[in-house]
Amino acid sequence: MTADDPQPKPGILFLVAVPIGNVDDLTVRAIRILREADLIASEDPGKTRQLLSHHGIDATLTSYGPTNIKEKADILLDRLHQGAQIALVSDCGSPVIADPGALLVTLAHTHGIQVISIPGPSSLAAAVALAGLPGDRFVFLGQLPETRAGIRRCLSTHSIGTIDAVAFCNGTSLALALDIVADVAPRCTIVLACDLTKPNERIMRGTVFQIRRDLKNLPTPEDITLILTGKRKRIEWTGRNKSATPAQSLSSRRISTR
Repeated sequence: MTADDPQPKPGILFLVAVPIGNVDDLTVRAIRILREADLIASEDPGKTRQLLSHHGIDATLTSYGPTNIKEKADILLDRLHQGAQIALVSDCGSPVIADPGALLVTLAHTHGIQVISIPGPSSLAAAVALAGLPGDRFVFLGQLPETRAGIRRCLSTHSIGTIDAVAFCNGTSLALALDIVADVAPRCTIVLACDLTKPNERIMRGTVFQIRRDLKNLPTPEDITLILTGKRKRIEWTGRNKSATPAQSLSSRRISTR
């Protein structure tokens, strides 16, 4: 390229949400973007290749994670500057949520590269909805560490039982987390959303002692979203007075604190 040659138009970075379990949860728009992309950057190329094969998508894949993230991000940024359309996918769910995508997204923004979200499945949103919680206020703790000290530090940052806390975990980290909760907040209500959208999906709800008892009789889940519920003001609807104004109807709600 000479000095007189026009600079290539920058490409686009697409953040494509992929299924959290059931491969048929991939959206129509996501399928189109994955088909049209010049390159798909995946946290787990092997798993992504299986998903693409199921949907008849022939695409070029590259690894993005879990090591050498900075070097890989720089290479992808260079491709974006050259005009490539790149789709970033996680191993499951939405990119950047508890995966290494944040660095690439930040670099793209910094360098004026357009970033477009292709929303879709999210175990975080699905678990909170299935738990029956209001979902108006909670903290996300990401993937729990697999050491007792690490989990204790993580949970102590957000006082257990004061606000809903959501975390991803596996069998090892779940067992350690339950031990800690049993010590510091034994009456805290726990919700486990296990293997969401898979044939063996199940929701478990109860105190730490009830959860432990139930887990003994079940195979260990592969994918677990842990929710520790906190205190909140709860709205109880008593029925609407048809003759009341909207403002009066709102004021007729009974508020109680659990």
